[in-house]
Amino acid sequence: MSLHPRKKAILALSDGTIAHGWAVGMEGITGGELCFNTSMTGYQEIFTDPSYYGQLMMMTYPHIGNYGTMDRDDEHRKVMVAGIIVRAFSHDYSNPMADRSLQEYLEDNEIVGISGVDTRALVRHIRQKGVMNAVISSTEMDEAKLVKMAQEWEDMEGLELASRVSRTEAQTYNTEGESKFKVAAFDYGIKQNIINNFVKRGCTLRVFPAKASMEEVKAWNADGYFFSNGPGDPNPTGDYALEFVNYAKESGKPIFGICLGHQLMALSEGIKVEKMFVGHRGANHPVKNLKTGLVEISTQNHGFGVSEDSVDPEIAEITHINLNDQTVEGLRFKNFPGFCVQYHPEASPGPHDSSYLFDQFVDMMEEQKGVVA
Repeated sequence: MSLHPRKKAILALSDGTIAHGWAVGMEGITGGELCFNTSMTGYQEIFTDPSYYGQLMMMTYPHIGNYGTMDRDDEHRKVMVAGIIVRAFSHDYSNPMADRSLQEYLEDNEIVGISGVDTRALVRHIRQKGVMNAVISSTEMDEAKLVKMAQEWEDMEGLELASRVSRTEAQTYNTEGESKFKVAAFDYGIKQNIINNFVKRGCTLRVFPAKASMEEVKAWNADGYFFSNGPGDPNPTGDYALEFVNYAKESGKPIFGICLGHQLMALSEGIKVEKMFVGHRGANHPVKNLKTGLVEISTQNHGFGVSEDSVDPEIAEITHINLNDQTVEGLRFKNFPGFCVQYHPEASPGPHDSSYLFDQFVDMMEEQKGVVA
């Protein structure tokens, strides 16, 4: 018998699939696109990744919560997922560095969740049927009503979300001491460890809101431009973001993009970005660097991807591919000094095989400025 009080909860998918379990986190109703992550650790970093905003996060690793949470591990100011689905939820934790339990953390962030469901069976279902919306409830228990709610939930395709998670004012990092380069970063949901990677390499980083003023960006007079990860459909995001991508291209300065930033850079060159059947989310995805022939184990989180058929070799070179499904994972552009990757070289959580990409960007700025390291 559980030592913790348990209340029943229901997960209802838009195709009518129902799973029963136990409520975790805050009691209530939540919904969104149901996706899954195959990482074995790093649940806190995943839950606070802004790229997951508006999504229900299902963890395939069965035991979640056993090491509690630490505020220093947050990738953003608050939890970004709309809800969580787990197999076995640990109310207790064994970690002397933890600040609180995962249950307390979810309650403090007002996140609704469900445990005790067969997550691996649900993953197989999603892989066969494709991503779909779902609803978690521990208050409304009418299954038909919950299925209808899931069917009526706003669809991720066509949804602009980056402006909802972006900061509202520009902030500068690494203002003390000697700085090699000034980088202008655009926050579409930038993760803290991306900022950390730039600062660690001696860059002074000014992070601009998603809808910054062009005058403010120009005044920074950056040595290079970075376009961050973020949630939602990149196509409507491009309605305002491509102005800054095009300005960066016209400047002739080095440009680097990750995840949503990768997709925006592709869109700026007429390359199509489309919704994926399932998407890539996890910390164990093999990516091949086509230049070196080496395979990198990568962290991934995206439901949209660059269409390989629309990549004109006169415009861009495909530099990385996903070895699971051969999809495009990296581009280097021919008409301006820029490159981008679909995956997350900053990891958090995950391996650091691809951290060299930050060094590559710094090298490009160094070469352009004629600075000797």
